[in-house]
Amino acid sequence: MRWDNLTVEARHDRPADAALFAADAVTTRTFDTPEFAGITFHEIRARSILNRVPGASRMPFEWTVNPYRGCTHACVYCFARKTHSYLDLDTGTGFDTQIVVKVNAPDLLRRQLASPRWHGEHVAMGTNVDCYQRAEGRYRLMPGILAALRDRSNPFSILTKGTLILRDLDLLRESARTTDVGVSVSVGFIDTELWRTVEPGTPAPERRLDVVRTLTDHGIGCGVLMAPVIPFLGDEPAQLRATVRAIAASGATSVTPLALHLRPGAREWFMAWLGQHHPSLVRRYERLYADGAYAPKWYQRRITRQVHELAEEYGIGPTRAGMPRRIPRPEPVQEPAGSGPTQLSLI
Repeated sequence: MRWDNLTVEARHDRPADAALFAADAVTTRTFDTPEFAGITFHEIRARSILNRVPGASRMPFEWTVNPYRGCTHACVYCFARKTHSYLDLDTGTGFDTQIVVKVNAPDLLRRQLASPRWHGEHVAMGTNVDCYQRAEGRYRLMPGILAALRDRSNPFSILTKGTLILRDLDLLRESARTTDVGVSVSVGFIDTELWRTVEPGTPAPERRLDVVRTLTDHGIGCGVLMAPVIPFLGDEPAQLRATVRAIAASGATSVTPLALHLRPGAREWFMAWLGQHHPSLVRRYERLYADGAYAPKWYQRRITRQVHELAEEYGIGPTRAGMPRRIPRPEPVQEPAGSGPTQLSLI
């Protein structure tokens, strides 16, 4: 395994060749519990936790925090698989079972947010691997991360497939009192058979929509990233309708479709899965993705149009992935009659 040459992006406060962490700072652990069977955790003390997104990226945000590398959700299409190759780790089963844990992430983030060079930019989480994957139940990094952001009134957003986010509901509500907080849950389809084969380590789509419902019930506006829409397996009109209808019933504030994309690392793993489970579709995929990682524009436009039309029919609208959303403030407490003048508040 290769640790020393893993580097961070060039940033305002670190040179481009600064190692992310030292090789002698790695502790490898396994846990004898059913939920972590076959999984190895590499605990490291990171040197940086705020990551700048490359300028050429399509992402609508500039800074991310990723407390984990690798993901037990084991989604066969996950675009982050390629990042495991930087450590000489397998981008297939290695990505699913060799999890890097930045155990000092909360303390490190608190220090970096306090730096005079940090100007309070929006921070996106869950954009590489899921920060609420199963490992978070043991390592509990997110409460400290959210508390650090809350204490600096730093805007942030979270994208997740994990139900564990509900554990941190109070922290999300506290953060929303002083800054912009965006929460999105990823639900690309509600087909149970498809879910079991392409997202075997994730909570069921229905459980994720329960998360949306719970967050909404507690005053936290939650959007749904309908991703990925999987060609020829999850894109029939009836499938799209059923998914959008379920999203609307959950109380989601928005639905944003995203067609499957297959970057290097993910492409090889997904195509191997496709050949095993749906061999008749291999040639169709090779043609559809012949020009690169993204589905053709005509296909993306078709899916977007269909989902937006369904969303309008069911009373929800689109938003941009990762866009921060201000959580509704609690209603002001009414003063009893005769208690004197009331001071108006701006928040």
